[in-house]
Amino acid sequence: MKLYNTLSKQIEEFTPFEENKVKMYTCGPTVYHFAHIGNLRTYIFEDVLEKTLNYIGYDVKRVMNITDVGHLTSDADTGEDKMLKGAQRENKTVYEIADFYTKAFFEDTDKLNIKKPAIIQKASDHIEQYIKMITKLLETEHAYLANGNVYFDVSKANDYYKLSGKDNDELMVGAREDVSEDQNKKNQADFVLWFTVSKFEKQDMQWDSPWGRGYPGWHIECSGISLEYLGEYLDIHCGGVDNIFPHHTNEIAQTEAYLGHKWCNYWCHGEHLNDNTGKMSKSKGEFLTLSLLESKGYNPLVYRLFCLQSHYRKQLVFSYEGMDNTTTAYNKLLNRIKNLKNDLTGEVDEEAVIKYDNQFKEALKNDLNTSLALTTLYDVLKDDLSNTTKIALIEKFDQVLSLDLLKDKDIDDELLDYINDMIKQRNEAKNNKNYALADQIRDELLSKGVMIKDTKEGTTFEII
Repeated sequence: MKLYNTLSKQIEEFTPFEENKVKMYTCGPTVYHFAHIGNLRTYIFEDVLEKTLNYIGYDVKRVMNITDVGHLTSDADTGEDKMLKGAQRENKTVYEIADFYTKAFFEDTDKLNIKKPAIIQKASDHIEQYIKMITKLLETEHAYLANGNVYFDVSKANDYYKLSGKDNDELMVGAREDVSEDQNKKNQADFVLWFTVSKFEKQDMQWDSPWGRGYPGWHIECSGISLEYLGEYLDIHCGGVDNIFPHHTNEIAQTEAYLGHKWCNYWCHGEHLNDNTGKMSKSKGEFLTLSLLESKGYNPLVYRLFCLQSHYRKQLVFSYEGMDNTTTAYNKLLNRIKNLKNDLTGEVDEEAVIKYDNQFKEALKNDLNTSLALTTLYDVLKDDLSNTTKIALIEKFDQVLSLDLLKDKDIDDELLDYINDMIKQRNEAKNNKNYALADQIRDELLSKGVMIKDTKEGTTFEII
């Protein structure tokens, strides 16, 4: 297995600390709002990575946090608290906001066939762990108290900028809009480990600590949860590229200062999903959620395929035209596979299975080349193999692709009424010689995975 390591800035052979076992940590959602589809692209990439590791023989233990406290919108430790912002927006408590959007997040990931990590932990449930870490960092003088808050001293870190490649000049006050001067800090890059003094007077989530009643900073949470459930040596840490600095940079600094040795060997980051105006965010334009895509008639798994067609380290531009093209490709793929299932002839060619299985694995082992893995799937469909052999391979591939390629589709009463109404409208359009409208209705049905056929007995349909 070869992976691009953000730490070394190159593709490396993957070697875990323990043979055939992988300890993997992935940054979870900040549950103050719905996840947008750019967020979900990162979780799709992490899902493919975990499933690939399983597919090629590794036993993966994956941990993910739920950030329900202390996440500031700026890296200056003086921005808005995302959780408090969500609570104020909806006139609810932070706990109510966290519970609602945690459920919404997992509803989205279920629709995208993203496997739940083995261990999922709320940040707010591990206060004692953070206090333990901060106490030691103060004792070793990697942290200091100032005006009631506990700060990490980045000048004491071992090569603080090794992950991001940034330097002190880039963090000068005035060099970037999201950095403001904090008179309490020894260095402007220092970050808060524990707040007791905050501009948020109505902060719901607060706990007693040796430094006063307050709450943890964002960065300490992932370090604490990872150490508690995965131990002192971590194989892979994942997230989006926007996590590289400051979040993952700060995680490394505080964790290695706490442990006294290197913590994680491989750092893997997924690139942004952009819209036509640039980086996608919750504050810009149309808020692109999975539910919005569904309301426009798109199958969530079409979005998964849309992401798999591109490499996780390349920026991807979202467009509805791209989703339409992917919908057509997905429906054609399902229809071809359905025809194979309806005509299972011949024996399984074991040599062909081994050949294509190896080809599929090699694509994924090459830094998760999902586009090439999909090409292998189409190579199988084009090859002169028995249908039984093809189905056997598709079943294997879908363990990673997770596109429900062999799943039979059910039809509910609401969908049936919709299809029959559209067929009626199409027949009326044809009778009125309005062939453009008839074609438009046919294409709309096809975009929703419904293929209609005109026969001597009338118009029929099938779900593809």
